[in-house]
Amino acid sequence: MRILFMGTPDFALFSLRALVESGEEIVGVVTQPDKPKGRGYTLTPPPVKVYALEQDIPVYQPATLRGEEFAALLETIAPELIVVVAYGKILPANVLEYPKHGCVNVHGSLLPEYRGAAPMQRAIIDGKPETGITTMMMDVGLDTGDMLMADRIAIGQDDNFETVHDKLGACGAQTLLRTLAAIKDGTLIRIKQDDSLATYAAKIEKSDCVIDFSASAQQVHDRIRGLSPIPLAFTRTPDGKMLKVTASSVCKESGAFAPVGTVLSLSGGVIEVACGDGTVALSEVLPEGKKRMRAADFINGRKINVGDVLGSCSFLTK
Repeated sequence: MRILFMGTPDFALFSLRALVESGEEIVGVVTQPDKPKGRGYTLTPPPVKVYALEQDIPVYQPATLRGEEFAALLETIAPELIVVVAYGKILPANVLEYPKHGCVNVHGSLLPEYRGAAPMQRAIIDGKPETGITTMMMDVGLDTGDMLMADRIAIGQDDNFETVHDKLGACGAQTLLRTLAAIKDGTLIRIKQDDSLATYAAKIEKSDCVIDFSASAQQVHDRIRGLSPIPLAFTRTPDGKMLKVTASSVCKESGAFAPVGTVLSLSGGVIEVACGDGTVALSEVLPEGKKRMRAADFINGRKINVGDVLGSCSFLTK
């Protein structure tokens, strides 16, 4: 089949690479425009663009998918199937309806659970023991199309957004290849989603990154790992400086030991903090204006003391 691939970040790269290495005919790649990054605001291409150019695949970066210009491009490329993986824009009806085999999306959850922009992060934050990949036939709704195939992965206690992202990226690539094989041999089965079971994984906002120590130790740990290594959960030290947390673990699972947010111990090179139920150990941090460091180095710099109370939610988001 003549396949047009639409995707942007590293997550999409897993699937694009699998398509290329399996010998599929990729007639073009559509990705987001280059964006400025870093302190120098250097214009940086998306990972998918970099790889596509290395493979001599034509790359297109339209500002919009609506209008005559992209419609004309579709006519020129004439794809029989469009594969969409974390592209970042809603596809209009004329694009969805163009290829004879439809538009297949690789989504990072077990649909209909976690429709939306941040399914991986939300699954970890919610403490789910597993998640997965669903391929679906796209329609005009937000992740509402018919499900095609699904595969599951376990979320370990020490998994974070990065590790789950990579597991799901690899899983998604294989699920996509199985889906394409079924399209080709005519065995593909479409399954309607049960909308009554649907949940929504909203985009991660700054308010989602606030560490609320009144939650249980497990919930605090889940939030920290669900947002690591980016954008990172944070609290504030008694002097009002932001303290982002890159790694943690549950220290004591239950019990109330002090007012929430109180630093109970600095032994073992970790910062043990009282939660609403149990305690959490902060093992790696990113202090305001500094680089990432082990909690032990932050402790040795005398930037925190036993008895300190890490920020109250009333001013954390200011």
